[in-house]
Amino acid sequence: MTDPFPRPGLRSWLSSNGRLEFCITLASVTLLTGACVALILVPRNAGPLQLATDEAEVLGTSTAIDNPRLSSVRRDLQPYGPILVREVDASQALLVAHPSHRADLDVLEHQLPPAISDVSEVWGTDWNRAPVVVVAGSPAEFTALTRSAGTTAADVAAVSLTGSYTPGTQPTDQRVVFNPDARRRVGNEGLATLLRHELTHVATRADTADGAPLWILEGFAEYVAQRSQGSTFSQIAPTLTTRLRAGTLPTDFVVDADFTGVDAAYAYESAWSACAFLADRYGTATLTALYKQLATGPKSPAAQDAVFTDVLRASRAELLDGWRAWLRGHAV
Repeated sequence: MTDPFPRPGLRSWLSSNGRLEFCITLASVTLLTGACVALILVPRNAGPLQLATDEAEVLGTSTAIDNPRLSSVRRDLQPYGPILVREVDASQALLVAHPSHRADLDVLEHQLPPAISDVSEVWGTDWNRAPVVVVAGSPAEFTALTRSAGTTAADVAAVSLTGSYTPGTQPTDQRVVFNPDARRRVGNEGLATLLRHELTHVATRADTADGAPLWILEGFAEYVAQRSQGSTFSQIAPTLTTRLRAGTLPTDFVVDADFTGVDAAYAYESAWSACAFLADRYGTATLTALYKQLATGPKSPAAQDAVFTDVLRASRAELLDGWRAWLRGHAV
């Protein structure tokens, strides 16, 4: 039977087998795909959208917002929320933290100028004395900011290198990053000491190669950190003091493996005491010269012995005997 009301050809084709719904779906997918591609191709620095999506908001101050060294910090911290920024006028250093860590910034702002001075007194002034110091807001953020430094959330502080580095040159893109619990765990005085320790790593980086003996790297940093703090031997090295009072003396300089695991505290304290002894006997300048010779890369015991002879005019055995005698005199 002939349809008395014949449908137009296109209308008939669309109504057949759900073709209309298919075309609508296809058009929607095409439009959404095009929009996504357009968003990807839009330059990341175009317009005010970039500040909201790519950089952490700076609260309460306009200080240093235009500082180019702050841009990478804001990008890295953007996923973790707004930040506070302070620029220390004396050094042009940048201090960065989230609002919940304002008290940490207060301590660091007060301590940074004397800390820079203390490090420079030992090492000299040829280093980046305008560091970027960040207090992480969470363990996850600390791990993200220091991953290149090989740290974990359990660490208290670290120096992170955010760009490429050519050995023998002064890196300008290092950051000192503090664990969010650092001040709670070590107190204000401990935070000041940590700051000096990490700034020493910043200062010495151009003369330090990967794989160098940790006893000189960490011992020197801790020696510089403690040098002007006025703490006693037992306050600086409680674990070492306990062992010394029990009659246990070190048989050699601590090895790299001891800086991780259950003996980490003893390793750092032992390394500090070795450097403190060397500075006491030979002078801080000679200790610094020894650092520069030992920090040039991996050193076998024989290679270290050669440096001892060259810089200190002493054998390993003589140094160990002198160190142990020095330790006995301080284990009171």
